[in-house]
Amino acid sequence: MLFNSIQFALFLPVVFAAYWLIGRRNIRLQNLFLLAASYYFYGCWSWKFLLLIVVSSVVDFVVGQLMHDTEKPLRRKLLLAMSLATNLGILGFFKYYNFFIESFVELFAGMGVALNPFTLQIVLPVGISFYTFQTLSYTIDIYRRQLTPTRDPIAFFAFVAFFPQLVAGPIERAKSLLPQFHRERNFDEATATEGMRQILWGLFKKMVIADNLAPAVDGIFTNYGELSGSVLALGILYFAIQIYCDFSGYSDIAIGTAKLFGFRLMTNFSYPYFSRDIGEFWRRWHISLSTWFRDYVYIPLGGSRASKGRQFFNIFVTFAVSGFWHGANWTFIAWGVLHGLFYLPFIFLGRKKYGNIAAENRLLPSLGEAGAIAATFALVLLAWTFFRTPTVTDAFMYIGGIFDTSLFSIPSDYRLPIVYVVGILVFEWLQRHKVFALDIASWHVVLRWGMYLLLVYLILFLGTGKPQSFIYFQF
Repeated sequence: MLFNSIQFALFLPVVFAAYWLIGRRNIRLQNLFLLAASYYFYGCWSWKFLLLIVVSSVVDFVVGQLMHDTEKPLRRKLLLAMSLATNLGILGFFKYYNFFIESFVELFAGMGVALNPFTLQIVLPVGISFYTFQTLSYTIDIYRRQLTPTRDPIAFFAFVAFFPQLVAGPIERAKSLLPQFHRERNFDEATATEGMRQILWGLFKKMVIADNLAPAVDGIFTNYGELSGSVLALGILYFAIQIYCDFSGYSDIAIGTAKLFGFRLMTNFSYPYFSRDIGEFWRRWHISLSTWFRDYVYIPLGGSRASKGRQFFNIFVTFAVSGFWHGANWTFIAWGVLHGLFYLPFIFLGRKKYGNIAAENRLLPSLGEAGAIAATFALVLLAWTFFRTPTVTDAFMYIGGIFDTSLFSIPSDYRLPIVYVVGILVFEWLQRHKVFALDIASWHVVLRWGMYLLLVYLILFLGTGKPQSFIYFQF
């Protein structure tokens, strides 16, 4: 069930009304209803893959109890290993089995040895990368003695399967989201209004910006060998805005929907393309994933407490694993490795850690800030090329096509989508001090409702009609 579908437009108000009517002041009934609604939501894609969520939930609920009830270090480690093996084993099989088999065959082929591979027609369960990391945060934090396990299976199962963020995040930590299933939730009109506002903004970014950029991006990347450098440059710019609006649009809808039910999810995007260095970019892009890897991979490796050489190794490994998390393709690993390399100067030369937004309390950035933003964005665009192309070879050929004399030609095609790019960047720049760009509660009522009506109009008349899937569903 897509957020941008008629099916969800009917599902949400029915679930919202029933949730507040039948579960008023009854937490367990609310949780049970949310669990049923979440399982139905996921089952609309595939009921058979719903079993995987149930298995992960059962294993981690039991492991959490047993781990908390024992003080024996070896037993605790074995229980944690059981959780890791179950969750990562399921994820690894569905997401990476064919990748490893095919890479193994290619390696031996390069040595002149022909193998007959056995591959399967495996369908990747939607959302598996997201809910796997979410439930792992529960058992890992219990192992670290940072979290007390819940004794309420309904609350835990609802936490794992919570439908607003089940399929593509934000990847919530058990320490943050699970306690909300144990607290009394009462309807708050202001919070619900804020949620509706954020849902509207997410739908606009997805249906108007991302979906209208998609045909241009697909056309350029499919035919990159026949196009000029200037068009290829536009293509990677369009993809950068497309994937941002697509993914952050999903996050906005998820966060806004959760608010309708009295839950607060973490911010997942915070104007990342206005970052002044790569470090700031990763504090603003897919925040729930980057902080997950920071806390469960980077810091356990030694983090920034080690020597500079070891710090770079830790960063490099973390980003390589992050890239591999995105998909079973060498292009994603290359994308992650590139971002690790981009960190190299900051580790060895030191860097300022920005704690404020760009051009704070000013309309325009200083020349230094503008240069830093432009340089960071250029590095991000370079890495996005590897993310979007089907192979690493294609990425290098695409980049080579950009840096051609034709880069300075005026593109004869694919110019119209630039309107979407400029429009979204200008509006988000003006609203960058807000948690999300359509946080316009302080605007005059006429301007506020004028903006709402304009966005609804644009969604209805500039939307692509047939609901388009979200990019991150494939990860």
